[in-house]
Amino acid sequence: MAYVQKAAALAAGLFSRLQSPVPTLRAFFTSQPLHQVADPVWNLGRLNHVAIAVPDLEKAATFYKNVLGARVSEAVPLPEHGVSVVFVNLGNTKIELLHPLGSDSPIAGFLQKNKTGGMHHICIEVNNINAAVMDLKKKNVRCLSEEAKIGAHGKPVIFLHPKDCGGVLVELEQA
Repeated sequence: MAYVQKAAALAAGLFSRLQSPVPTLRAFFTSQPLHQVADPVWNLGRLNHVAIAVPDLEKAATFYKNVLGARVSEAVPLPEHGVSVVFVNLGNTKIELLHPLGSDSPIAGFLQKNKTGGMHHICIEVNNINAAVMDLKKKNVRCLSEEAKIGAHGKPVIFLHPKDCGGVLVELEQA
């Protein structure tokens, strides 16, 4: 009998804990910006893509297509950026597979240091790239070029120095 009473008390205690409110993290998953500056002239948008440098573009594209079942584009050469790109569509974002076009490609240098490839950069959309660049320069965030260039998606892009972005190369793209 004592066993049944202890079990009932334990169950009641567990049930009461289940009834108590649990803090949620919903605020972190909203589409609203987490940090707002006074009178913002630009805002961060969604993650556009994660770029991965690969030593063998065909092999990497085949893996995403045939093994993981992703929709994968044909290779697109971008001589102005020194890369060939394959887009892996994930529905809510993309993976961009990068392979060097020539020895002076920034991806060639990356692959010399990382023989098997790896994450190269992340790309985040902004609603006003020119305002973002001006504001970030005021905040001592360095850009890797003087002005935005047209990127792989046909929109203006600019790269931010990884030393100013927590060790991550960040690309901003006009939404």
